Amino acid sequence: MAFDHARRSEAPDAIAPDGSEIRLLVANSAGSMCEVRLPPGGVSVPVRHRTVQEIWYFLEGEGEVWRQSPDGAARVVRVTPGSALTIPLGCRFQFRTTGGGDLRFLCLTTPPWPGEQEAIVEPDHGFWPTTAGEADHPAG
Repeated sequence: MAFDHARRSEAPDAIAPDGSEIRLLVANSAGSMCEVRLPPGGVSVPVRHRTVQEIWYFLEGEGEVWRQSPDGAARVVRVTPGSALTIPLGCRFQFRTTGGGDLRFLCLTTPPWPGEQEAIVEPDHGFWPTTAGEADHPAG
């Protein structure tokens, strides 16, 4: 049995397909965990995943998350420290920073993140441009 231990790196380990910064933490055969950061004014690119689902727990900042189920039902939720949400398999999603600071959250992925090919970039849903700095458009 192996006991994994990690410390968050100061520099990002990767840039996610949605444009956010990723700091890898730990992984095992059941799942993987990372910290995600989106800077002030940031708006992610809309994506969906091929094989994984996620649970997010917000640590810092203010933002909004748009999710759309495969049947077309969509919802926007406001997030602040202490908020948590799920990204079900096949769900389209996008997130943005609405406050003056970074939006940071922990992301648990099950099964473990398989690699860059996992995320599929989706068309814009019409009200959040994916260019950072234009994040003050109303959500819907």
